[in-house]
Amino acid sequence: MSIEKPKASVLRACVGKGQNLAALVEYSEDSIVSKTIVDKPAGAITLFAFDKGQKLSEHSAPYDAVVQILDGKARLTIGGNDGEFVAGQIVVMPADVPHAVSADERFKMLLTMIRA
Repeated sequence: MSIEKPKASVLRACVGKGQNLAALVEYSEDSIVSKTIVDKPAGAITLFAFDKGQKLSEHSAPYDAVVQILDGKARLTIGGNDGEFVAGQIVVMPADVPHAVSADERFKMLLTMIRA
């Protein structure tokens, strides 16, 4: 997985201006691309682009996370329940509940972690 450190240019592009979130992160063959927009003690906002066949194995986090699908279709497993989510949909992954993410096809998502 490719994870980029917060870049002032990505954050700057979003401050006070409307942006097409899906256009701020690009797909990369056989990879997961991640771009952090905001990372603060209270939470983080990160864009992801998953190429077909990529996945994040089951894990849990000590805080709630909100996933917004921006492009394509994602498969999420939350607490043992498997579901497909498409562009325009939102889903909450509760704190301390195991979850996994996989791409049966390419998709992009915005992940908002709420730490406080």
